[in-house]
Amino acid sequence: MENSTFIQIRQLRKTYIMGRSKVHALDGVDLDIPLHSFTVVMGPSGSGKSTLLYLLGGLDRPTSGTIQVNSQTIEKLDENALAIYRRQQVGFIFQSFNLIATMSALDNVAFPMRFSGIAGKERRKRSLTALQQVGLEKRVHHRPTELSGGQQQRVAIARSMVNNPSLILADEPTGNLDTTTGYAIMLLLSELHRSGRTIVVVTHDIRIKHFATHFVYLLDGKIVSEAEYDAASVFQGENISQ
Repeated sequence: MENSTFIQIRQLRKTYIMGRSKVHALDGVDLDIPLHSFTVVMGPSGSGKSTLLYLLGGLDRPTSGTIQVNSQTIEKLDENALAIYRRQQVGFIFQSFNLIATMSALDNVAFPMRFSGIAGKERRKRSLTALQQVGLEKRVHHRPTELSGGQQQRVAIARSMVNNPSLILADEPTGNLDTTTGYAIMLLLSELHRSGRTIVVVTHDIRIKHFATHFVYLLDGKIVSEAEYDAASVFQGENISQ
């Protein structure tokens, strides 16, 4: 079961209309992601990696192609079913944290459970446990403005796992953090992976590769080999993996 396919993507395309032009953010992507894997999607800005993540999480719909997560065909779900999918199966971690400024860390973590029919006392218990797991048990009543960037990302990680999702999606989770804090966040993601979750991280931070079990390289909306990716970085006169 460990090596079974958890996510299957076939001929995935996402096209945006920009004035009179068409931008192909994803252009025929085929990808299998194993169960319980830690997959890192590498790509420079504009490569389509964030678009891929949003499609996986049901935050956007593809122009064409199919996405199956745990044998569920995502693009065929209606809005209600898609909301249930996001709530029950997916945890999101964003570069900008996406915390609610007027809420404490505890309330931010508990917020996704409001829509799951979970009683208030149980929401508080689960949120406290999640914050303890990310080392913020002494910051539960602090608002985002009273927390450092690393602490805010820890709150976001606690929020992502509070509904016990099988899939964690992280969009540039170290992008707004210094080197030391970013490394601590990578360790937390690695711990989530070891706890049995499937992790997909999109990034241009090469350090995250050390925690991965699988790698995907994206350029101009297409999956390429590592050799092609490295060759493109040399051609551009810079290391796009950095």
